[in-house]
Amino acid sequence: MTVFTTQDGALERRAPHEILVVEPWGPHAVRVRARALRNPDDTVAGRSLDGSSVTHADGGGTVEGIDETLPGALDIPPPDSIATATATAHPDGTARLVNGRITVEADQDGKLRFLHTATGRELLADKRPYTWYPEPRTFAPLGDGAYRIEQSFEAYDDERVHGLGQHLHGRLDQKGLVIDLVQGNTIVSIPFLHSSRGYGLLWNNPAMGRVELGGDTTRWVADEARQLDYWITAGDTPAEIMRAYADVTGHPPLVPDWATGFWQSKLRYRTQDELLAVAREYKQRGLPLATIICDFFHWTHMGDWDFDRTDWPDPEGMVKELEALGVKLAVSVWPTVEPGSDNYTALREAGLLVGDRHGGLLTFPWPSRGHGGNHQPMAYLDSTEPGARRYLWQQLREHYRELGVAAFWLDACEPDLTPESAARAVYAAGPGVQVGNLYGLAQARAVAEGLADDGDDRPFSLIRSAWAGSQRYGAALWSGDIRPTFESLAQQVRAGLNVAMSGIPWWNTDIGGFGGGDPTDPAYQEVMVRWFQYGTFSPVMRLHGDRQPNWPTFSADMTGGPNEVWSYGQEAYPILCAHLRLRERLRPYLLELSEATHRTGAPVIRPLFFDFPDDEHAWSVDDQFLLGPDVLVAPVTEAGARARTVYLPAGARWTDSVTGELHEGGTTLEAPAPLERIPVFVREGAAVAAAFTGSAG
Repeated sequence: MTVFTTQDGALERRAPHEILVVEPWGPHAVRVRARALRNPDDTVAGRSLDGSSVTHADGGGTVEGIDETLPGALDIPPPDSIATATATAHPDGTARLVNGRITVEADQDGKLRFLHTATGRELLADKRPYTWYPEPRTFAPLGDGAYRIEQSFEAYDDERVHGLGQHLHGRLDQKGLVIDLVQGNTIVSIPFLHSSRGYGLLWNNPAMGRVELGGDTTRWVADEARQLDYWITAGDTPAEIMRAYADVTGHPPLVPDWATGFWQSKLRYRTQDELLAVAREYKQRGLPLATIICDFFHWTHMGDWDFDRTDWPDPEGMVKELEALGVKLAVSVWPTVEPGSDNYTALREAGLLVGDRHGGLLTFPWPSRGHGGNHQPMAYLDSTEPGARRYLWQQLREHYRELGVAAFWLDACEPDLTPESAARAVYAAGPGVQVGNLYGLAQARAVAEGLADDGDDRPFSLIRSAWAGSQRYGAALWSGDIRPTFESLAQQVRAGLNVAMSGIPWWNTDIGGFGGGDPTDPAYQEVMVRWFQYGTFSPVMRLHGDRQPNWPTFSADMTGGPNEVWSYGQEAYPILCAHLRLRERLRPYLLELSEATHRTGAPVIRPLFFDFPDDEHAWSVDDQFLLGPDVLVAPVTEAGARARTVYLPAGARWTDSVTGELHEGGTTLEAPAPLERIPVFVREGAAVAAAFTGSAG
């Protein structure tokens, strides 16, 4: 009979086919790792099955039990919990581990149940996937020590599931869905799940795969991996769960003060003169502007990471003028490197470009100057390699940072590939199928580590991809190239809340959507007004898009139509201006929220249930949100709507931000929503109420 053993508060079970380790990982959490032992050449914890020592490829020593060298999000020391955790192995082959609010019970077959310690209530339990298969973990060999790994759990009818990154399915509660664990434009895989049953689970594996949130089973799948690894915590409130997650994956840094203001962008300002003219116009009109973005193709070649001096003759002078206007400059950074760039040869010779499983370098066609719509094959910087991150930062420092550029827009860093190409990638961290979801995190890490080396501990990078732990590198995620419609706006509301419950506090959208939208069309002007109102209360307020008339081809000289606040007609203009000024008045509150999320991991925007978990109805509201604990926002996402239903959660009283009327919590009302404003309510007694004096309405 296989029995558990205990050491330092952990449980270990060595069966003929598997080693299983359950260990405390934070005060109210455990980490579960399992490794298959089926083939003679399999290794366990740095040892082959015949007992001979195995040295890891990185030159590290051997590890007893489980491979500690695999990439993941739990790579910082966890908060101490060994002193309080107790592990007991019983002679009958069962075992029990207690660590604060979470208790783990294991049966003779290694099947685990996770319980709330004080009440004994089941939070989550393993499930055998097949009648005669005794264990919930399956390892299908793929060769070379890799497996297709599945972990099955019981499903619960009353469970609501949140988090898991950013997806445009239009749902807050994702129970019943299948979520692909891949990265793509508008798709962000963050494998952290928040459950209404009082637990949070991190699938600590950057492999491509999926999670199936079925009615009978919850199943996590890694298409190709070497080890099963997940972390689970118990919390009596969503806030406790999110804090525990931040404690083990990293807390967000404080944001720079300027980042809370309004960001202006479009696809794209083609020259220095064009960009400066827009900044000057904001100043002349007396409109707040915190940051303006210099979008892609301001370079000569992909991978130069520098201004092309033909169109941008004096970037240092440009930055100085912007600073005098009170405006910061952010610049686009792509990970693609074309053969004609200044850095291609050095990167290739140093082995700092992504490889291809089929041989050579992984390439994909992108626009290149002088080639019009004839796209050219380009390689990718391998940001999972520390040397590549250092090389990138050296270029960004020399060509941008030293000129005064404040921030970087890390675009197309999924990286932007077809699924087939993404599966062929070979990174320094491993094959793309096994580690590819890490790439966006590695890009943000390059900037954060570079800034830290230069003495700046407040990284803030606009980025289109993220993974578990990206928040500690100052990732400000945006939702990619989304459609400019009311339906798309409604999707963003839910997507942003799930991002918040995935541990990423700073998130934003292209206000107005990205691909299209005619500034002269009254129907689209209404979309813009409603989206701008929503963006006013988003963690980051950024206007961007590729407006009509669109450029006929995707090329290096492309641009789009006008996209400034004065571009949308006489009716829209005063409404947008009023909300710009409201955003300015909200900035001190946003800085308070930055302090809170840095300290506790609490998201900046959050579903109603985050602050009101005892209000059962709050769990079902998916079209409203809270900006911090005190501001309730009800976006308008339907054309022609001039009123909407609003639920005010129980446990507080709420003041209409325009009329001053006080409402009891736990009530539903029909709130006016004229085109000039959306319904916003402030918790009674909150200091932020002063920001709404003189607001639109």
